[in-house]
Amino acid sequence: MTKKEEKKEEKKGLLDRAIDVVSSRDEKEAAEAARVEAAKAAAEAARVAAEKQAAEAKARAAEARAAAAEKEAAEAKARMAQMQREEAMQRAAEMREKMMMAAKERAEAQAQAQQQRTYVVQSGDSLSKIARELLGDANRWPEIFEANKDQISNPNLIYPGQELRIPQK
Repeated sequence: MTKKEEKKEEKKGLLDRAIDVVSSRDEKEAAEAARVEAAKAAAEAARVAAEKQAAEAKARAAEARAAAAEKEAAEAKARMAQMQREEAMQRAAEMREKMMMAAKERAEAQAQAQQQRTYVVQSGDSLSKIARELLGDANRWPEIFEANKDQISNPNLIYPGQELRIPQK
């Protein structure tokens, strides 16, 4: 303190000094209260900032999970479409094979029908006589027998009026 301030201090009365002390104490208390409030406000602001960061992190994680789920769903859909295409191709191949088999069977049946001639047994006929006349060789009678097993059980017993299938020459 300077001399001037000291003189001023001396001149101050007891009441003035008491007022200065009380004013300083009130100012100190107000300053301390303000510091406490500021600390509380800073703590609250830090807590709010931390909650905001946590919420943002949760939102980013949820977005990442949603994107991963969408990607997985798209991949599953693509796999399913591929499986369906493969199954359809397999069914088409099976259908073509069946159609080819049926066409082959029809062609074979037509060829067989064209190859077979028929002969109506006359009185006095035998399989060897029919084979000699129609096939050119009496020893080919077993071929006629094989072609007609459904109606001939004994090659020595054929009857007039029977219609026999005759194999091609």
